[in-house]
Amino acid sequence: MSQPRPLPRLLGSLLLVTAAALSSAAAAGQAAAASEERAGAVRPLGQIIPAPASVSPAGSPYTLTSATRIQTDATPEARAVGERLAEVLRPSTGYGLPVTTRPAPRSIRLRLSSAESALGEEGYRLKSAPGGVTITALRPAGLFHGVQTLRQLLPASVEEDTRQGGPWQVAGGTITDSPRYGHRGAMLDVSRHFLTVEQVKRYIDHLALYKINKLHLHLSDDQGWRIAIDSWPRLTTYGGSTEVGGGPGGYYTKAQYRDILRFASSRYMEIVPEIDMPGHTNAALASYAELNCDGVAPPLYTGTAVGFSSLCVPKQVTYDFVDDVIRELAALTPGRYIHIGGDEAHSTSREDYVAFMNRVQPIVAKYGKTVVGWHQLTGASPAKGALAQYWGLDGTSQAEKAQVAEAAKNGTGLILSPADRIYLDMKYNRDTKLGLAWAGYVSVQRSYDWNPGAYLPGAPADAIKGVEAPLWTETISENEHIDHMAFPRLPGVAELGWSPAATHDWDTYKVRLAAQGPRLSALGIDYYRSPQVPWPAQ
Repeated sequence: MSQPRPLPRLLGSLLLVTAAALSSAAAAGQAAAASEERAGAVRPLGQIIPAPASVSPAGSPYTLTSATRIQTDATPEARAVGERLAEVLRPSTGYGLPVTTRPAPRSIRLRLSSAESALGEEGYRLKSAPGGVTITALRPAGLFHGVQTLRQLLPASVEEDTRQGGPWQVAGGTITDSPRYGHRGAMLDVSRHFLTVEQVKRYIDHLALYKINKLHLHLSDDQGWRIAIDSWPRLTTYGGSTEVGGGPGGYYTKAQYRDILRFASSRYMEIVPEIDMPGHTNAALASYAELNCDGVAPPLYTGTAVGFSSLCVPKQVTYDFVDDVIRELAALTPGRYIHIGGDEAHSTSREDYVAFMNRVQPIVAKYGKTVVGWHQLTGASPAKGALAQYWGLDGTSQAEKAQVAEAAKNGTGLILSPADRIYLDMKYNRDTKLGLAWAGYVSVQRSYDWNPGAYLPGAPADAIKGVEAPLWTETISENEHIDHMAFPRLPGVAELGWSPAATHDWDTYKVRLAAQGPRLSALGIDYYRSPQVPWPAQ
């Protein structure tokens, strides 16, 4: 085969100059856009994250005023979305914004319509003109996502919790939008450091703005057990009494867990609870001696090492324990999935690992749930319909990648969470004070600049169910820590999950990301000011 000829030097130089000019133009354009917004100019219709599937600017803008009403159809779901929108807009605008089913001139209209079947379960259509803004969708989730787009089309100061000056305008035209993938997730580790109900809710609110629809809660690990199980009470009273570094730990009562579920549901977000096993189980082993093969409970653990713990695979009590935990968790959780972990089981032999997974997966099915596991599950026999969450690296062995791809060919769905791309606890660079670096440094550009559909060689495109950004908490315990590590990388992950592949372009994305800076600040999110992004002066 003939080798491709190198570009002539002149052409190569011209391309470099053109690229530099485009980058400079993007930065200049962002600075101009920021200046214009401060001066009251209208935000461009497509300048949101995730990028919409279709944007058609047209006509004059819509202006929200003190006379504006939020008009919904008669369904309780549409009414609830309208009330949530009013809650967001009232503090900053100072307007009453009554929610009504009665027609009103120049209103914001939220409508469910069977005629919008092409939009699917989560899509929406937003039309803006001087006479009003109308958001239509087939399902309530679509209305909710359309409202998040409307928020981003308004000035960033609309997110403030005190009255601001306006004007409150939305560019004219139409957005028609639906997601690329059905699974657009974030994972929050509440085991290494316990996070309160209010901290979890705060994160849910921030995720929802970017159309994330799954929150995976890592509820158990070596350092702490975080969900009440009535039939095994010492899991929380003892196993939940500490955390990394020896802090007080904590756990969620069943009532608190239900509260988180209700809050997430109101943001059209599904909770996926995880009980990691057979490894990452020291908190459980310390709580109940009989779960150990030698019948001796180890001490509680407050370090950060992995791979040293294992449930006792040959003992029947292990499966009695798993059955009780899954039964109680399934009864609490309305969502479709229970995550059973399965990673870093280094203290479990391969034979025992396969035997364990073969016994545990049917327990999940018995209680009406679908199995999710880390991608090591593909080394056993994934249950029919199971999802495997891939957390390997670009440099993970071809054999391991091939094992995952083969499972995908045989019907196992894949959630992509490559650690050196979208693990939000990885340091941005060597100067990042929080986080870890075992997967390398993960810059904002690196976290965005990859294609889920082509990432795993040999995996069928239709096996990719979506993406999920984990946030492990060995070094994270405060809201400020979450903010700094999740933002601004999280919006890029949301875009990878939602937007068409054709919209994927770092140079245009970083301009839209920069425009999110004032909004993040208005929301009280202390994000990392990456030098890769042309942030506007604030």
